[in-house]
Amino acid sequence: MDTFTIVPAPSRAYIAIAVFGALLLALLGLFAYIAHSSRSARFEVGEEGLRIRGAPYGRSIPMDQLVVEEVRAVDLNEERRLQPTLRTNGVGLPGYSAGWFRLNEGGRALLFVTDRSRVVYIPTREGYAVMLSVERPDA
Repeated sequence: MDTFTIVPAPSRAYIAIAVFGALLLALLGLFAYIAHSSRSARFEVGEEGLRIRGAPYGRSIPMDQLVVEEVRAVDLNEERRLQPTLRTNGVGLPGYSAGWFRLNEGGRALLFVTDRSRVVYIPTREGYAVMLSVERPDA
């Protein structure tokens, strides 16, 4: 029996494999960050405004941009007009919605929702609302 070797792959094949591996590692890192932020995101309200931290879409919104008199608790399971219908830029997983969404009423909102029954709706003067899941939305 004669044995023959196959011609080795060119070095560009190894480069392609390395690039593909790096992309997979980057995706794994992104998914790990999203999973972590779904459990650790928080927000703070102070004299300067609303500050959302620990989430991919976190930001600070100055107090003069918040429509404080229209802030209210909502249950997204019952309030159909405020239900998110289209994710335009964000994460939409079972039990976790974060990022920019179109609402059933036609407006847009920045969501950080983990429990659809305990949400605070915060409209802004910038043409969008912020929706946050909180322990006690009435507080």
